[in-house]
Amino acid sequence: MQMAAEAGDGATTAKRLRAIAEELSDRFLERDEVVRTLIVAMLARQHSLVLGPPGTAKSELARELTARIEGAAFWEILLSKFTAPTRMFGPIDVAALSRGEYRQVYEGRATTADIAFIDEIFKCSTAALNETLGFLNERIYHPENGGEPIRCPLISAITASNELPSGEDSAAIYDRILVRVEVGYLADPSNFAALVRSAVAPSSTPARTTIPLKDLQYAVTTAVPAVAVPEPIMDAICALRAALRRQELIASDRRWRQSVALLQASAFLDGRTAVGENDLAVLTHVLWDSPAQRPTVEREVLQMVNPDARAALDLADSIDELEADLDGKAGQSRENLVTWAIKEANPKLSRAGKTLEQLLKAAQAQGRSTASIEQALARQRAVHARILTEALGVDASALQASN
Repeated sequence: MQMAAEAGDGATTAKRLRAIAEELSDRFLERDEVVRTLIVAMLARQHSLVLGPPGTAKSELARELTARIEGAAFWEILLSKFTAPTRMFGPIDVAALSRGEYRQVYEGRATTADIAFIDEIFKCSTAALNETLGFLNERIYHPENGGEPIRCPLISAITASNELPSGEDSAAIYDRILVRVEVGYLADPSNFAALVRSAVAPSSTPARTTIPLKDLQYAVTTAVPAVAVPEPIMDAICALRAALRRQELIASDRRWRQSVALLQASAFLDGRTAVGENDLAVLTHVLWDSPAQRPTVEREVLQMVNPDARAALDLADSIDELEADLDGKAGQSRENLVTWAIKEANPKLSRAGKTLEQLLKAAQAQGRSTASIEQALARQRAVHARILTEALGVDASALQASN
């Protein structure tokens, strides 16, 4: 009976996490995949990096996600080059020091946190580097007085940065963060219009699903590791490694091994008991070092998930080229811009949209992953909206209303 109850708890946890993902995606526009990936990383007991320019809601998203874990000890810090290790892991107990005792106060610091959010992670001070690495890698902290290492209850840390690491010290931290997701400013004018309107819209009380800490801990320690990884998935991982190595994209053995837990977490989140091909898509956020490498990794991964993914990604490239053309026409006459939009850009985008819709229906009918196609469709709609609004003067809010 106890086993059945636990299995039900796992299924309920996955369902509630899916509800959280949906609620956050509704609130944070154009962040669906980011939200899902952060949840998968948490379930896999791995750390994640949200990389993007200032003002892209990185901190707000991380706080809102972590706040959904009821009963979890949450710790947050904004790092700088001058952040002392004691500020992160526990200040000196002044009262004890006056009695001749040297000890630290750990409560409310990283040392006792179940979930952490570390902003500007690559600005970690040299003094705190080794302790930060130990905290992220082994979940341990070495006290200032040289006592026994302290085991930290950390499940997962979400980190954020506006830029990539620039030195060897910060590169060491970057290497230890398994999941890396990029965020940018809103691309779709209709989403931007919705964002602006939300600043003055009447406040409402949105749905707010939460899960107890004990349920997350059960999922992390028991339910996710129990998800089966079939032999064809193992073969696909080996084939993917070989394909990336042919393009001189080398990930460490440690990174590959840790990725298996991400696949299990992805399947668990979707309510499945075994990893499937669709779960391989999460590896697009794992196997690159620089953002310039990400498109290559994405192509190799997604064409394993769905043979139509390459066609969708090629269309996405052509859509990006049209957006670059639009940016390059800044300063040209209105007449030239309108002519280009009507005769070239609009027909190409319409054809791309129809093709992507067909690919989406085919993938859905075959039960294959639609992630890459949906991303390409989102790009098509965003660029189409930009061209219609900026070249032809169509109001973005009208576009949103018609969608």
